[in-house]
Amino acid sequence: MEHLIELRRRLMWSIGGFFVAFLFCFFFAKQLFNLLVVPFKWATQWAGLDPHKVELIYTAPQEFFFTQVKLAMFGGMVIAFPLIATQIYKFIAPGLYKNERNAFLPFLIASPILFLMGASLVYFFFTPMVMWFFLAMQQAGTDDQVQISLLPKVSEYLSLIMTLIFSFGLVFQLPVVTSLMTRVGMLSSQALVEKRKWAIVIAFVVAAVLTPPDPISQIGLAVPTILLYEVSIWSARLIERSKERERLAREKQEAAEEVAEKSADAPST
Repeated sequence: MEHLIELRRRLMWSIGGFFVAFLFCFFFAKQLFNLLVVPFKWATQWAGLDPHKVELIYTAPQEFFFTQVKLAMFGGMVIAFPLIATQIYKFIAPGLYKNERNAFLPFLIASPILFLMGASLVYFFFTPMVMWFFLAMQQAGTDDQVQISLLPKVSEYLSLIMTLIFSFGLVFQLPVVTSLMTRVGMLSSQALVEKRKWAIVIAFVVAAVLTPPDPISQIGLAVPTILLYEVSIWSARLIERSKERERLAREKQEAAEEVAEKSADAPST
């Protein structure tokens, strides 16, 4: 019952934090959406168009409202994630040894930082690149051609940028996951090196599934994934060296204690 009461308390804090963050984001939903449209404006500048004439549409009366709700839920989860992760850590921490808590805490801090790095890469580089790629497909109206202009729907644009942010944020967790698995002994740097070829293939397959069907975003996700895989190998080697030093230090301490015990038990002359 004590565990269930503790779990209920942690869930209440997590849900409450998410609800407050959701209300905050919903109140500023239009401002947040305008902030997400900034990469689209950058893309129009790259395409030689007027960024002040960027236009998005919605074709159903309720579409923009539900788009704001979806944006508020996404923003609320991002804002409340540190609180939710802290509550998860506080729930499982009493069941961990001190060295396990010390090993787990740095990864808890690194996870949101890496997610923000992936989201920033999407916002400042890949979203403008993807939108510039789509804007380049527009067709100017002439005597022989019809006018074809890009008028994205608010819901589809939000889905695109949320998919990119989620994909890159998830991929940027690769060093955290592999480091944790190495720390607990489920993975080794040698195994990562041996599976490098498969990892490259899987990176391009995952990029093709998670990103829109354009080569820029697919290559843009696959290349950082491969680089992060190399970072994971380097991180796993550092962890293995640290564990080896700890093992040698522990054996040295145990040997010293054994010698001290034998000296204490030896008869005095």
